[in-house]
Amino acid sequence: MSTKKETHSRIADNKKAAYNYFFEERFEAGMVLQGWEVKAARGGKAQLTDGYVVIREGELFLIGCLINPLHTASTHVSPETARTKKLLMHKEQIKRLIGKVEQKGYTLVPIQMYWKEGKVKCEIALAKGKAEHDKRDTIKDREGKREVERAMKERHR
Repeated sequence: MSTKKETHSRIADNKKAAYNYFFEERFEAGMVLQGWEVKAARGGKAQLTDGYVVIREGELFLIGCLINPLHTASTHVSPETARTKKLLMHKEQIKRLIGKVEQKGYTLVPIQMYWKEGKVKCEIALAKGKAEHDKRDTIKDREGKREVERAMKERHR
């Protein structure tokens, strides 16, 4: 039995999502992209910060994900930076997600875009919005960890 090591090369992260939401479950979805978008993603020109996922007629779509075209883009293609991109998942998974999203407070947010076996994938999360006090707790935790790391660094000098 051969063990094939999966390599995930990150394209873009949505750091704001972890600050604004609690992640309940994570899913991997394929992305339907145009040729110029794949080239731009390879060049690191993608951004997920303001992206969100909607369900329309039983299909998933990523809205607000920006992919900026490369300067070397073809002249016969007119790139649309904020084009709505279709996400690919199994029907059963989508049906389950629809059931969860219709519950109070759940939403779908993109967490990261990455390469997997030569294809662009998007990790999405079933998430619940954080209240303001939860966000403050997140900031306190982050600052506390930083201070501990600084103290440890000083100690090892």
